[in-house]
Amino acid sequence: MVTTVYLIRHGESEANVLPHFQGTFDTALTEKGVRQTQLLAERFRDIPLDVICYSPWKRTKATAEALNQYHHLEMIPVYDLHELDGGDWEGIPLADLAEKFPAEIQVWNERIWDFQAPNGEAMSALYQRMADVMLRIVQAHAGKTIAVCSHGCAILNFLCFAEFGDRTRLNDVGWADNTAVSQVEYDSETGWKLIRKNSVSHLPAELLNPNRREEQA
Repeated sequence: MVTTVYLIRHGESEANVLPHFQGTFDTALTEKGVRQTQLLAERFRDIPLDVICYSPWKRTKATAEALNQYHHLEMIPVYDLHELDGGDWEGIPLADLAEKFPAEIQVWNERIWDFQAPNGEAMSALYQRMADVMLRIVQAHAGKTIAVCSHGCAILNFLCFAEFGDRTRLNDVGWADNTAVSQVEYDSETGWKLIRKNSVSHLPAELLNPNRREEQA
């Protein structure tokens, strides 16, 4: 039995614009983020969905609500879909991280799979958490089509798990833009299969993030 999952990053948030390290810092969508989610809703207007799961943060909940505009489905908050806990990095301007945390920023840039901010969650723990929670979701809704709204680094880790099964390949995945859509399938016998990664075909150029690391169709 095949279960289909659309994995979606939230729309642009206030911390994305500042820009600050966001992590579990709870900020709302910007006006641009709302526009992104409206176009996301149009993309999914005619795509059958059975259930929507979301990380219970403002930015992901608002994205899930927009996605649900034409479906009127049960929306399930799932705590373990939340973003990496950045510990002492939370709320720090990105431009200040290198000065304040030189050792940690070097790990982030060179070996992100080994990263852990002071008093924060280890990247290895996020990788395992996302693998575990996604498995629980598909087992609870076997054979259905599920939309999952989560966060950039959380999605990066799960896509790495689904595509490579090796967290040291994180830099080979590519970061999702806001409201980017990835699609995976799960079969209880064969496991995960990546179908589509970080698609932003619903967004015009002016709603893309010009600073994102990698552009995906």
